[in-house]
Amino acid sequence: MNIEKYNTKMFEDIKHIDEQGNEYWEARELLHILGYVDWRKFNSTIQKAKTACSKSEFKTEYHFVGADKMITIAKGGKRKIPDYRLSRYACYLIAQNSDPRKENVALAQTYFAIQTRRMELIEKEYESLSEDDKRLYQRDLTKKGNYSLNQAAKKAGVKNFDKFHNEGYKGLYNGETANDIAKRKGLRYREDILDNMGSEELAANLFRITQTESKLKKDNIEGENNANKTHYTIGKNIREVIKKNGGTMPEDLPTPNKSLKEIEKERNLLSSKKEY
Repeated sequence: MNIEKYNTKMFEDIKHIDEQGNEYWEARELLHILGYVDWRKFNSTIQKAKTACSKSEFKTEYHFVGADKMITIAKGGKRKIPDYRLSRYACYLIAQNSDPRKENVALAQTYFAIQTRRMELIEKEYESLSEDDKRLYQRDLTKKGNYSLNQAAKKAGVKNFDKFHNEGYKGLYNGETANDIAKRKGLRYREDILDNMGSEELAANLFRITQTESKLKKDNIEGENNANKTHYTIGKNIREVIKKNGGTMPEDLPTPNKSLKEIEKERNLLSSKKEY
């Protein structure tokens, strides 16, 4: 099985994002992908992974977060079952301590090892970037994210994509549409609003984009109205998280002096002069 195909179809599909934007995997979902059937045996693997985490001088409570849940049983009763929210590193340790005879375990070890190292490098490199470079990086992610979001929205039945995207903006920007945002920023007709956002504002929109795509897929949202409502709700939820954490509302963030197209044009011109 091709490792990249496996990543997309399995591990990425069960990845969750919490209110602070941190990714995590649920142990009960990871269990099935690794080929386990019995929770007792899988929990034994988790305990070994926790021990390995502790010996590596990492805080186990950060990587293995208890997340017990209630399930419905016969005759409408309820029962609590144990579960965990796992960090990427926790998943890697679980894969390392899993039964090597299981077909998916080796693939899991490779996937989480690569992803853990990749994210370490990305985070380190990102922090060293200038604000303009952070904007360019975030803008590239939003372009890719919007493409994937449009595919998910189309599958859900969306035909009017302008309205669909405006619902997301209205949720995040307290009722403002894309045109409202453009006017507030003083942009020219049809000038891209995302090209005129700072890195923090772009990051909020990227979160809106990825979370909406995830919600449409995981909940199998059907119908244009339901998809629009989903996008609005996700945008509004993110706004509430920003407010709860004492952050700056997206509409109050400053608009950069130069658009990303202007920055790219200047850099291309400078590059061509150097080559000359």
